[in-house]
Parts: sequence; C-alpha cells; structure tokens
Amino acid sequence: MTDTSHGKDVAMTDDAARAAELLKDHRRSIDRLDAILVYTLGERFKHTQAVGKLKAEHELPPSDPAREAKQIERLEDLSRRADLDPEFAKKFLNFIIDEVIRHHKKHHE
Repeated sequence: MTDTSHGKDVAMTDDAARAAELLKDHRRSIDRLDAILVYTLGERFKHTQAVGKLKAEHELPPSDPAREAKQIERLEDLSRRADLDPEFAKKFLNFIIDEVIRHHKKHHE
C-alpha cells in the first residue's frame, strides 16, 4: 500500500520548488530589464539635455507640440506591436515629455 498523501506532499513540494525557480528566473529578467530601462532613459535624457541647450542658444521654444504629437502617435503604434497597453505607453511618454520640457525651460532661464 502506498502513502498517497506523502506522494502528494512530494509532488506539491516539487511543484513549489519549480515555481520558486521560475519566479527567480522571472525576477532576474525583470531586474535586468529595469537596468536596461534606467540606462536607456539616462541616455535619452543626455540627448534631450543637448536639445534643450541648442534650443536655448538659438532662442527656440522649449516645447514642440507637433513633434510631441507625432512621437505619441509613433509610441502608440510601437506599443500595439509590442503588446503593451497604448494608453500606458502614452502616459509614460507624456511623463517623459513633461520632464524634458521642464529641463528645457531651465535652460531658458
């Protein structure tokens, strides 16, 4: 006679161990992707800082509504292709644009 409850405990322990290992893998990927996002945003802001300085030096306005609208449209399209909620992508880009404009305005002061 086999102890079915013991076999069930072993199976649950094995499943839990596999799940814990998968969780670790996912978390490692998330950590790596977070680092990529931070470094990518850092690189992006280096370029937008340079743009802000150029705009200030040449007395151009800190914001460019036509470009911003085009960028939002482009990001919405990219987000759909990446299976990312376009509304989230739009909010994210608007947040970045607002921060960039804030930096650009500092150059005009």
